[in-house]
Parts: sequence; C-alpha cells; structure tokens
Amino acid sequence: MKPAAEILGLAARTILRWRRQGCGEDRRHGPLTAPANKLTIAERQEVLSVANSQRYRELSPKQIVPRLADDGRYLASESTFYRLLREANQLAHRERCRPATHRRPREKVATGPCQVWSWDITYLRSTVNGRFFYLYMILDVWSRKIIAATVFSKECGQNSALLFVEAFHRHGVDPKGLVLHSDNGGPMKGSTMLATLQRLGVVPSFSRPGVSNDNPFSESLFRTLKYRPEYPARPFATEYEAQRWVDAFVHWYNTEHLHSEIRFVTPDDRHYGRETAKLNKRKEVYEQARQKTPERWAQQTRNWEPVEIVRLNPERKRPSEENLCSEAA
Repeated sequence: MKPAAEILGLAARTILRWRRQGCGEDRRHGPLTAPANKLTIAERQEVLSVANSQRYRELSPKQIVPRLADDGRYLASESTFYRLLREANQLAHRERCRPATHRRPREKVATGPCQVWSWDITYLRSTVNGRFFYLYMILDVWSRKIIAATVFSKECGQNSALLFVEAFHRHGVDPKGLVLHSDNGGPMKGSTMLATLQRLGVVPSFSRPGVSNDNPFSESLFRTLKYRPEYPARPFATEYEAQRWVDAFVHWYNTEHLHSEIRFVTPDDRHYGRETAKLNKRKEVYEQARQKTPERWAQQTRNWEPVEIVRLNPERKRPSEENLCSEAA
C-alpha cells in the first residue's frame, strides 16, 4: 500500500481512513480558487534567480533572506524559498563541500571455512586510569571459530599486519578466496595493513563509518567475551595477565561453546568438518523419540541440518521480491 500511496501522492494512513469511512474513492478536491496572495510567475522566477546567483548560490534560504533584508530587499520568506526550490528540484546541498555518502557494504557469502574473516579491536581495562590493553581478534564468519586473538599494549597498523600474517600462514589459507572484513579504524585502513593484504592477495572489506551493524559477527563475539561469568571484575594488571585470560576464553569458545547460529555445535567441530556426524546423530535421536511417542509430535522434528551458507551484510530484499517469496511459500 505504501508504494501505491506514494505514486498517488497520498499517505497510506489517508487511504485507510477513507476505507474506514466507507468510501473507496479519491476524496481530494483541491482548492477551488487560487490564493489571493499567490506569487506571480515573475516573482517566483526572481526568487529562483536570486537563490542561484553567484552571491547566494552556496547559501541556504535561512542565510539568504536576512542578507537580502540588510540590502533593503524582501522577496519572500524562508519557507517560500524552500518551497520554490523544492518544486524546482533544487532543494539539495547547494555548497561544494557536500557530505560524503557511504553505501552499504556488499554482501559477503561464505560456504566453507577460511572464505570470509571478520576482525575488530576491543579495549580491556588496566589498573592504570586512562590506559588500556587492546585485544585484536579475527573470526571465521562461516564456522565462528576464533582464528587469532592477541593482546597488545597499543593500537596500530603494524600490530594488525603482524597478527594477520601469522594467522594467515598458520591456517594455510588460499588467498584467492579470502575476504577480510573490518570497520574503518586506523589499524584496519592503515597503509601497513593494506599493503600486507595486497601482498597476500586478500580482498579487504570495510563497514560504513560509525555503523557497528556492518560488522555484527565481531561485535557479537566481543559481547559474549565481556559478559562471560569468568570475565574479571577487576582490571588487568599486565598484558600477560590479559593474554592468559583471553587464551582461556578462546579455548572455551572454540572447543566447548555450542553456538546457537550453527545448530549448537562448537566452532571447532564446524571448522574441521565434524559437525555433520554430530547433527546426524541428533537427528536419529529425535526420530527415535518421535517413533516411540508419535502423539507428542504434531509437526516435523527439530531441524538438525547443517547451515550451508552464512551471509555477512545480506542484501535487503525489495518489497516485490518479498511478496514473490511469500506467494511461493
């Protein structure tokens, strides 16, 4: 309804109100006579000419009207300037320094391990006020396995490059099929890090500035890390102490944690191909339970099929595509 209402020049709520009133016709009548104080064609053209003149073309109507008053001229109010510029499709950023527009990152699709990695940096408090330790963490998007997690005393691109090179060679990654996604921080977009990725043949991917939702896997992982019951209530005294705790967390997360988004298997089981056997066993258990007491199962058993495809920043479906999907379902 909303797209149809926009084509008609109406609001969707207006159409709903007309339907409740028992009328399905267009109830717009419009003014019968033109306003007596309407600007003439010459006056409207003069307003647009002044707004587009060399003196005022980089100013907003809120700046133009007072300056005209200083010169002893009055053409129209600020709202009239805005209305006429909008009708002429000129109501936009008139200055040369337009704000930068950032598009949504392209969708990244992973069908196996070491195809799409996500990484970020989080702060760990220290016993010294104003000083922090920095945890660099790389995550495999498909398996949710923590590939690397190292604590550094400072945040810089050199540490990022060293960590990535070590993880890259340790896991034997095929550089032609690896995408590394991160936010727009300095260590992520620094020349050292970008040169390292280019040398290894890895494709970099970045979030929009200030949009944490573009890197959801790393943000979710940091939330899990800092909300663990074992997370220290007191700050870390040394970098070595922080690294010890992080190593223990990584071991628990990769080998013991049953991840809800990958059918409750551990990241290590999924990364190294052990998930299929476990999920098949669970499926057999559920089938046996259903055969034993079929009256307790109104529908199919729980879905224990492996998650084949994982998408980072999935593309949004258009309304027409969503309707087609619902009709097909």
